[in-house]
Amino acid sequence: MSRSQNEEFQQWWNKQRNRDHDGGDDEAFLTVEIRTPAVDPTDKDRIRTRTLRQLSRLYLLRLKQLASSSVWIASSFLHLLRTANRRIANDNPLFDLLREALAAYFKGWHFTPPSVASAEAAVEVAYAWWLEIRASYLAPLQSLTNVCIVLFLIQSVDRLVLVLGCFWIKLRRIKPVAAMEYPAKPVGEGIRLEDYPMVLVQIPMCNEKEVYQQSIGAVCMLDWPKERMLIQILDDSSELDVQVLIKAEVQKWQQRGVRIVYRHRLIRTGYKAGNLKAAMNCEYVKDYEFVAIFDADFQPPAEFLKKTVPHFKGREDLALVQTRWAFVNKDENLLTRLQNINLSFHFEVEQQVNGVFINFFGFNGTAGVWRIKALEDCGGWLERTTVEDMDIAVRAHLCGWKFIYLNDVKCLCELPESYEAYKKQQYRWHSGPMQLFRLCFMDILRSKVSVGKKANMIFLFFLLRKLILPFYSFTLFCVILPLTMFFPEANLPSWVVCYIPGIMSILNIIPAPRSFPFIVPYLLFENTMSVTKFGAMISWVVTKKLGRSSEADLIAYAESGSLVESTNIQRSSSDSGLTELSKLGAAKKAGKTKRNRLYRTEIALAFILLAASVRSLLSAQGIHFYFLLFQGLTFVIVGLDLIGEQVS
Repeated sequence: MSRSQNEEFQQWWNKQRNRDHDGGDDEAFLTVEIRTPAVDPTDKDRIRTRTLRQLSRLYLLRLKQLASSSVWIASSFLHLLRTANRRIANDNPLFDLLREALAAYFKGWHFTPPSVASAEAAVEVAYAWWLEIRASYLAPLQSLTNVCIVLFLIQSVDRLVLVLGCFWIKLRRIKPVAAMEYPAKPVGEGIRLEDYPMVLVQIPMCNEKEVYQQSIGAVCMLDWPKERMLIQILDDSSELDVQVLIKAEVQKWQQRGVRIVYRHRLIRTGYKAGNLKAAMNCEYVKDYEFVAIFDADFQPPAEFLKKTVPHFKGREDLALVQTRWAFVNKDENLLTRLQNINLSFHFEVEQQVNGVFINFFGFNGTAGVWRIKALEDCGGWLERTTVEDMDIAVRAHLCGWKFIYLNDVKCLCELPESYEAYKKQQYRWHSGPMQLFRLCFMDILRSKVSVGKKANMIFLFFLLRKLILPFYSFTLFCVILPLTMFFPEANLPSWVVCYIPGIMSILNIIPAPRSFPFIVPYLLFENTMSVTKFGAMISWVVTKKLGRSSEADLIAYAESGSLVESTNIQRSSSDSGLTELSKLGAAKKAGKTKRNRLYRTEIALAFILLAASVRSLLSAQGIHFYFLLFQGLTFVIVGLDLIGEQVS
């Protein structure tokens, strides 16, 4: 707007304001009156009539839907009655038994049961015979119940002793103390290389497309002199694009001056144990004193070696330094929260107490540092079981070696977020101890360790914590408890069903106090997982593995010599090529449609538990009813794969 136009507008505005002011109404220019249009009285009656008519039609429609639903329910109920009547009329022993049980209930025979001698009617005679059969053949059910109760009490006492030991450690502030300490500042010039022993770092992996980069990066950033450390990437991947990506990542760190080698086996015998065994057979391994092992999803802190290696100083009988796991996704969903409760108790209580008082515990397979001499002394990695980490720990302990657990050194890792992955993991973890105990039993008896250590390994380490726990948990809560609702000859006290499991759950959740609101889901979920653990325990299936070194191992060894001696690598990785390979892998992954699975065993057990809860309700057994009801619903949720990560 030009200056002249602006002056004309200002003059017009002043005239309007003066005229309104002279009129005596200052607010008339700014006031707007809104009035409701007048409505004719006949129109009001017409609108009211129309509204009432619409409401009447709506109510009639709802009433019609309710009537049709009632008719459908009634017809379905009549159809069910006809079907049941037709089935009962046939000569089916199961329905004959049901008919006799119903007749006995309505006749009051559950108060004064008839005998075979006093029975008159045919139904009465059949029911009397059924009572005698139950008394004769189902009496051992109570004996099995008593055995499971005794095992349950023994395991509860063991858990209580472990918790008291953990409290004692916290109260007295007991922790392993290293004979020396490295400076906290990063390693640089002016250090004595002789103070830093030679350390070999191994990362076994297989088709780990999602996590290989972060694990390799974390290991390459370890604060340790480069001249005193060699990293082995032990890749057993079967997918070519994954091999290319991992090899390119290794070359990238080689160009930065890190001493890192890539190894790939064409013949993947022995799985992880075979992979580690083949890597330890390399000629240059004899130059190293210690070996640190990390799984592909682990990210050790930069000061990991500085906090673990000093504990070997002055302790020639020390074979293993194990560190704690920390989980980056423990709050991702309900499944990861429940796993965090279990593993927090395992590391905070079991591993720490056994490490302080016994100097022995099971190697967790990762996030630990081994003395290479101890590995060679106990026979190295063997492929005879699916729990090679527990196998080598047992053999090392029988040879007289000691272990240390560091609870304050944590390695980041991930928990399985889907129930399918978690179930596979638990099956693998629980299928091996039974095989290992069968293979090591005579070696334990013939070993030179003390009688107390032999008893601890046989009765506590193997039988009680690895074998008896899944057995009694499945048998007691998933088999015996539902049967006691249908067969009164066996009785399960309320304190076994409710009080002691509640106390044990509280003890288990103490190391993870933030998870206390999940104590009830934890108790129910552990009973549900006992099905998988018990099935794995009795499987006893192990694949015979040869553990041979392939031609690819020799080629990798030949390449490793040049890679160790020279850090100037002529080949370079293309970032654009890596991006394209990543896109290709993502497209392949997106092309695979995943759906939630249906687990029939869990669904079948859910039906049994819910049926037993109904029977418990009729018998007015309150605690048993609530336990069976919620346990059955938990089996339904797990059987429909509604826990953990959901896929469409």
